[in-house]
Amino acid sequence: MPSTTVLPGFTGYRGPVLHFIGDPVTKEPEKNYEYLEDGLLVVSGGKVVACQDAVEAIKEFGNDLELVDCSDKLIMPGFVDCHVHYPQIDIVGSYGEQLLEWLQNYVFPAEAQYKDVDYANKVAKIFCNELLRSGTTTALTFCTVHKESVDALFTAAQEKNMLMIAGKVLMDNEKFAPASLREDCHQSYEESKALIAKWHTNGRCLYAVTPRFAVSSTPEELELAGQLCAEHAQEGVYMTTHLNENLAEIALAKQIHECDTYLGIYDKHGLTGPKSVFAHCVHMEEAEWDRMKETNSAMAFCPTSNLFLGSGLADLQAVHDRGIRCGLGTDIGGGTSFCQLQTLNEAYKVGQMRDFKLSPLAQFHLATLASAAALSLDHRIGNFLPGKEADFVVLDLCATPLMERRIAQCKTLEEKLFVLSTLGDDRCVAATYVMGVQ
Repeated sequence: MPSTTVLPGFTGYRGPVLHFIGDPVTKEPEKNYEYLEDGLLVVSGGKVVACQDAVEAIKEFGNDLELVDCSDKLIMPGFVDCHVHYPQIDIVGSYGEQLLEWLQNYVFPAEAQYKDVDYANKVAKIFCNELLRSGTTTALTFCTVHKESVDALFTAAQEKNMLMIAGKVLMDNEKFAPASLREDCHQSYEESKALIAKWHTNGRCLYAVTPRFAVSSTPEELELAGQLCAEHAQEGVYMTTHLNENLAEIALAKQIHECDTYLGIYDKHGLTGPKSVFAHCVHMEEAEWDRMKETNSAMAFCPTSNLFLGSGLADLQAVHDRGIRCGLGTDIGGGTSFCQLQTLNEAYKVGQMRDFKLSPLAQFHLATLASAAALSLDHRIGNFLPGKEADFVVLDLCATPLMERRIAQCKTLEEKLFVLSTLGDDRCVAATYVMGVQ
């Protein structure tokens, strides 16, 4: 295991290093990633100082450098989860329903428990630990309608110094939201404003205005959500919700809001834009893709959830052709693993079912830099350029006997990465570092 000692000065993590400078899905992919077989990631004060050939770096930094041996591992930027529900960890693997029934039978009863502050605090700590154990250092997560759930999550994230985006869920539509989770939209607006003032840019915490989805919000609530976004736009507050996940959901949303397209519901209330992240985007119309691009809104691709709930197969070709900002989401608890390695495994299969080949390099770009960019955080995290925040993961490509056997047969980096994404899971995470601290 890599050393856990954090010393003053410079710490160098020596071993194979991979990070992305841009999108490798180009005619010259080698220009958009850097792989150092014997690399050195130099960290000081929680920031990346350098990422370069180990021999050259050791000469440059000399006696000021404390070395950590990762020679039999792979050093990468920490994984970024663009869509996850921390209150749903206790219903992962719940049987037999598609989205709308699953929400009513499993999700809503589980989320009602978060009015209990002690319960919320306990689960929030478990959630952050699970993320880190899986190599994920940043997440955009839903809380519940209870303001206490937001306090619990951000408090737990601050204890780990994690870069975390979250917000209080908004639900006021009596036709779908149960009484236990339904809240007056004006009360939700006021509580959201107070939470923004309390948590947004407090340490590494960032706030997201969070209407669950159009089905559980009235037009008045979505209008107030848009008002929140507009009032706090200069502060960089986010907006996140669900979009076009399930056919029955889409039909219901259009009926409730009397709108021709699902995205149009959000768009008319001012909920699209560069800081807006829409989860799923499985059943998109051409006009919706066009509007996503026009507004520079982002998509969170959640393959394990889409398969588990039978929602459908996202069109990665459309995402690629239109240049839609897209990141990767586990969508716990519809998703079935905290580990982005397993999410990449399912992402590849979704691509195969839609005749789109997601290359090994594209997979790991998706889980790191692309996801950071989808969250408008690529100026802070996502690769190892000097000055970036030192969130990274050390991966063991031979974590199981089968992986060890397969890796021994690989001749190229791409082959090794594909084995890692196909056979890998949380057992491959040897260490996770947040701002240079394990």
